[in-house]
Amino acid sequence: MTTEKRLLQRWPLRTLSLLLASPLALILLIHPSMIVDPEAGYSHSLLMLVMLGISSGFIHGVGFDPRGLTWRILFHPVGGWVLMGLGYAVLYKVQMG
Repeated sequence: MTTEKRLLQRWPLRTLSLLLASPLALILLIHPSMIVDPEAGYSHSLLMLVMLGISSGFIHGVGFDPRGLTWRILFHPVGGWVLMGLGYAVLYKVQMG
């Protein structure tokens, strides 16, 4: 087992993934207008990337490790963290004007 894989399987990083994914998922499900700019609208492709990051966060956070190379690359936790950070940046930009 590689060092990177051992590091990513530790519970603090899995908890981080869940803690980053949960609020974004709740915002998108319960109050989606919080992430949409009233004047400029929204970027559908950007929101799709944010949802991919949320999915990656939940997949990593619950302890699932994809076996196929394509799925491991698509749902890698580091990529998910970056995309969730993008989601938080979009949320901040919309809320702060």
